Amino acid sequence: MKRVVIASDSFKGSLSSAQVADSIEQGLKSVCPDIECIKLSVADGGEGTVEALMDSLGGELIKCRVHDPLMRSIDASYVILGDGKTALLEMATASGLPLLTKEERNPLKTSTFGTGELIADALDRGCTSFLLGLGGSATNDGGMGCFEALGYHFLDTEGRCLRGCGENLCKVSVIDSSSVHPLLLEASFTVACDVDTPFCGPKGAAFVFAPQKGANPQQVQELDRGLAHFAEVIKYSTGRDISQVAGSGAAGGLGGGLLAFSRACLKPGIEMVLEAIGFDRIIEGADAVITGEGRIDFQTFKGKTPFGVMSHAAAKGIPVYAIGGCVDLSGVEDSSAFKRIVPAVSGEYDLEYVMRTEVARSNVASAAASLAEDIFEL
Repeated sequence: MKRVVIASDSFKGSLSSAQVADSIEQGLKSVCPDIECIKLSVADGGEGTVEALMDSLGGELIKCRVHDPLMRSIDASYVILGDGKTALLEMATASGLPLLTKEERNPLKTSTFGTGELIADALDRGCTSFLLGLGGSATNDGGMGCFEALGYHFLDTEGRCLRGCGENLCKVSVIDSSSVHPLLLEASFTVACDVDTPFCGPKGAAFVFAPQKGANPQQVQELDRGLAHFAEVIKYSTGRDISQVAGSGAAGGLGGGLLAFSRACLKPGIEMVLEAIGFDRIIEGADAVITGEGRIDFQTFKGKTPFGVMSHAAAKGIPVYAIGGCVDLSGVEDSSAFKRIVPAVSGEYDLEYVMRTEVARSNVASAAASLAEDIFEL
């Protein structure tokens, strides 16, 4: 019996990862009814990651009251996965740009405090392992707010406690860890980080991301000076130099804060997800792997879900096929690592029509049926 592993991202706005997998299975079995399909929900750390990991691993949605980027009380949520020890958080739920109006955006004032509150709640519930997505932040505080919520005190030259926000980075003189959450240093953090931006400098968090969070050129300069100063204080206090670590500038420097104040490692989002679900173990002995996403183009080959899935399967010599809602390989130098890439729709089409759930299901199933002829050499 042929064994095929299906691991596709969602087709955004149309099908969830699980729905794509069901449609691919339907198409394969229309050609070869006896095939064994192993269906996995996957994502690359962005939209749909929580849903995908819950589908694959089970879990419980936890709601709690936290503070938004401007320290207003809001309801936010995270997931405790099926093992009861792993928390899945997206920092944007507490500290994200969509929580602010355009007029409220100001990374000198915004804080990651709410993200720290989510972590603290999960620690209190017995979680020891964290999967944390950093996309969509409204902040540029170097993680200062997050770790303030977890018990760190950031003091100025006169010993006064500073609130964790961008404008206070340059004022930090002493980092006091005497009141840190007692379980924090026992926990490990795998951080989904798809940028290689350093903490500070011309290519750092402030210059690259702060303008889209509401900073003007003068404020960008101020924020970068603050991050550079904060990095120096961190180095003096902890011995860790995070200033130029790739990815430390993610989420306005929260990536660097996590490296400095917790047991954290930064990984591409798809790598975090594949490791969490045990992908390498699951695909052992498979005859083929099928992956996909809503649009396969040159960006796919820069580390998005299909590329990550392909890389892991190819390392084991397993042929990988891909289905895209649409496919545009212009600008792709070499796509030969995939055995075959097929579009669910081609030629001229009405986008609104083909994105209807039932239409998309049918088109994906048809594309999978065409792949079956290759996989089974019919």
